[in-house]
Amino acid sequence: MRRPPSSPVNYSFGPGAITPAVRALIIANVAAFVITYAFPEVMVDLFGLSPRAVLSEGRIWQLATHIFLHDPGGFGHILFNMLALWMFGVELERRWGTRGFTWYFMITGIGAGVVTVLVSFLPFTATRSVFYASTIGASGAVYALLMAWALLFPHRQILFMMIFPLPARAVAAILGAIAFFSAVGGRNSGVAEFTHLGGLLIGWFYLKGPTNLRLEFKYRLTKWRMDRLRKKFDVHKGGRIH
Repeated sequence: MRRPPSSPVNYSFGPGAITPAVRALIIANVAAFVITYAFPEVMVDLFGLSPRAVLSEGRIWQLATHIFLHDPGGFGHILFNMLALWMFGVELERRWGTRGFTWYFMITGIGAGVVTVLVSFLPFTATRSVFYASTIGASGAVYALLMAWALLFPHRQILFMMIFPLPARAVAAILGAIAFFSAVGGRNSGVAEFTHLGGLLIGWFYLKGPTNLRLEFKYRLTKWRMDRLRKKFDVHKGGRIH
């Protein structure tokens, strides 16, 4: 008897071998977590994102450094973020390359921080505490990775809450709705939820926005390099070299 054809459906956990940028980001986050665990107050004060400190004390670096800090009171925060970074980031890095993926991760993470600072100026009850709070974690960039997955692989299945298989776009919509209602509800977790929403928003604009930030950035960078070469070799319009 002939064997029946095998099922085309394959199940696997995770994207496979880790890629260079994802590995470097995980190492950096784990190293920062260990230092934060030893010196929590100093690290959070200096490198956690506080809109008040950014605006009144000029601590601009906090827009980037908050991405690498995680709650020293437990392992759940960093464990979830690093697991998501591996699950979503590896395939995106393979698709975009190490440089493209790193740009996306950092731009969306910093962009989520900028959104958090801007939100702190809104005259609503839910946003009053954001100005004085310190936000830490890679969640803004991780939510941007989820947004990229929802846009690039909308029908890929993700185990929501590690139980329910749902399409990537459905998971992004559900987590976005949870973040929104948690933020406007004024709960303590609402401070970080604004950062999550910022990650989703910046990720969408980067990939699908009206000006497509990724292409716009590449265009501006190429134009700047060409202008530098023209000045270096004294090249003028018309192709003449003097």
